[in-house]
Amino acid sequence: MDDPNLKPQEEILSQETSQEAPQEAPQEVPAQKVETPLMASLQNEAALHKDKYVRLLAEFDNMRKRHERERVELIKYAHEEVIVECLKLYDDLERSLLAFKSKEGTDANLVRGLELVYNNMKELMGKYEVKPIDTKGKPFDPNTQEVLMQEETSEFPDGVVMEELEKGYTLGGKVVRTAKVKVAKNIN
Repeated sequence: MDDPNLKPQEEILSQETSQEAPQEAPQEVPAQKVETPLMASLQNEAALHKDKYVRLLAEFDNMRKRHERERVELIKYAHEEVIVECLKLYDDLERSLLAFKSKEGTDANLVRGLELVYNNMKELMGKYEVKPIDTKGKPFDPNTQEVLMQEETSEFPDGVVMEELEKGYTLGGKVVRTAKVKVAKNIN
């Protein structure tokens, strides 16, 4: 098979390319934008889908943020009912402590024991951000106070809280029990 007349393939290719006349590279014609009705329709449809996508994405993000806020609020106020019930005990404990302190001949160990329980309860209330509403000597606020009595007086201006009959409390800034108050009605 070794024929001396056969030339290697590389040689043949190089001879063929050298024998051909040099060709000019075809000139590129700039592509013109041809907009057909189908293309316009597809572009409009794509724009609509993009708009829907963006709106859905924004709606999803808002929903996620709202859900997170609700979750945090639920955790924060989940114990609200229990705390409101404990407030009655807290007030009773405070009244008992004041009564035993003011009574002559009360056992000092009893008073000390009540103080310890009261301070533990007070610490627990602080842990859950339960704070008493300050009312005495301040103008009446219907958002945090409830009027049980009104008394005519010249000592206080009209609408000022004269006496707090039952403490009010907030839980994390939210009123969980309104203060029961006596309000002044100025006679001057």
